[in-house]
Order: sequence, then structure tokens, then C-alpha cells
Amino acid sequence: MAIKKIHSVNLDAAESVFFARELEHIKSEVFEVEYQELKARTLIPMSTSADPADEFITYRQFDKVGSAKLISDYASDLPRVDRKGQEFQAKVRSIGDSYGYSLQEIRASRKTGRPLDQMRADTAREAALILENDIAWFGDTAHMLDGVLSNANVTSVTIPADGAGSLKTWASKTGEQMARDMHLVANSIVELTKGREIPDTLLLPLEQLNLASSTRLSTSTASDVTALEFFMKTSKYIKNVEWLEELDGAGAGATDVVLAYKRDPRKLTMEVPQDFEQLPPQERGLEFVVPCHQRTGGVIIYKPLSLAKGEGI
Repeated sequence: MAIKKIHSVNLDAAESVFFARELEHIKSEVFEVEYQELKARTLIPMSTSADPADEFITYRQFDKVGSAKLISDYASDLPRVDRKGQEFQAKVRSIGDSYGYSLQEIRASRKTGRPLDQMRADTAREAALILENDIAWFGDTAHMLDGVLSNANVTSVTIPADGAGSLKTWASKTGEQMARDMHLVANSIVELTKGREIPDTLLLPLEQLNLASSTRLSTSTASDVTALEFFMKTSKYIKNVEWLEELDGAGAGATDVVLAYKRDPRKLTMEVPQDFEQLPPQERGLEFVVPCHQRTGGVIIYKPLSLAKGEGI
């Protein structure tokens, strides 16, 4: 008995050219999509200097030791100064997902002249960016990736519990108390480092930003100045105040957090050794699947004392 030969799924020449052209268009379109609600890439300096093949990113922290003193002529006991460093490594991990088109979808698209569904590729990139964003803020302990809010070395500032009912929440506080809390967190960085670290950015949950920008500084005067306006006028350091959804419930006991830091790649970077990429389609049964890939090293904080957070607002 003759053995029947089983053929794999094949597109004809015209279909193959059409599919290749469509995928090239989809790939270029995906890289033009902006996802404004994911703020890690705008609020954290991004570094792409590591190679996609790297498994670790090594960085060093240096400290100055020693001091000078007054000496006499012909002195031979000059005090020594030096630089001492520690070496650290950040793990690099891969992010992956995929999307695909069935054989029938490709043929129907070619026949009718309708383009292939762009939304699948958009969704694949968005899914990768959502995970990247979550890791940037919260880290991933299981995969040895650090995030801004999960870093144990970030300075923690105690927010006074002097609102109505002895609460820390801004919903219970006056405009003056809100402004004071913002100054407290921002100024703590400067005071703790004796002016070596100067923050320029303050992040708030959206509810607290709205409260600070709509609550008058004082109800005892006729002034229309809000708590946020007063803070921005009187802070010597903070230049930008923005809201960040991830600060909702990010503190101990699911409390809300205020974060101050300097938006400077010398202080912290979000490591992206490989940005979102789409690999050649793979034939699987009656479907052509497009694998997607990305690499992340989480967030490296080179100067932990350049950040401070307050919980409970």
C-alpha cells in the first residue's frame, strides 16, 4: 500500500509576499505606538548600554576615605586618602509573548485587500511594556530584579500622624500639613546627605495630587494659594511634581506613598538591554505565530540616598 505523503502548510508565492509585506508594516507601526499610562520609561532614566546577550550588568559604587591634616616642614607622615569600591551585579531577564494569524485569515486578508489585524501586535508590545513597568517600580524578587519601590536602601521618612483623628492620610489634613509633608520627604534627602544629593522630582498618587492642587493652604486667610502651589514656590529643590498610579497602596499596610528623587542617570537607571523585538513567524499547525522578545535588568539605583519615600499619605 502506498504511503500518503503529508504536506506542511504552505502559502503560495503571492500569499507569502503579501504576508511578509503585511508583517513589515505591522512591525513598523507597533514601534510608533505610545503608551502614556506606563510611566517608567519617562520617569526613570532608561539605559540601553548593556548588550542583549549579557546575563548580568555589573556596576561599582565608590566611596572616599581619609582626610588631610596640617603638617610641618619635612613631614613624612602624610595621611593617606583613597577610593574604595564595591562591585554589584544586576540580573538580566527575558520578557516574551507572541501573537499569530491563521492560514485562513492571511488568505482572506489578501483576497479582500483588508490589512491583517494590527491590534494583536499592539497588544503583544503593550503586554511586554506592562510587565517591564511593573518590574521597574516593584521589582521581582523571584527573578532577582530590583525596582524603585522595592529597594530596601531607599530612605524611608515618617509622615506625621497629625491629621483629623490622628491620621497620616492627606484626606484628613489641612493644606499646610500637606505642604509640610512634601517638604519633609524632599528635604530629608538633602539633610541626610548634607547637601550632596538634591532631589528634583516628587511623585504622588493621583488622589493626593488632586487634593494638594485643590486644597487651599489655609482656611484662615483669603488666599487662593493651594498646598501644591505653596510647596512649588517654597521648595528650593523640586522642579516637577507628577502623579504615578503605582504609588496607590504601595506602602506598608497597602498605604499610599510619596516619592522624591533626582531624575538623573547617575542616580538610577532602568536597564533595557533589548527593546521589544518581533522575530520571524513560525508555522504551527494552521497558524503562523510571531514570537516577541525583550530584555530587562530592572532598575539599578547607584545612589540610594538620592531617593526618599513617605508612606501613609
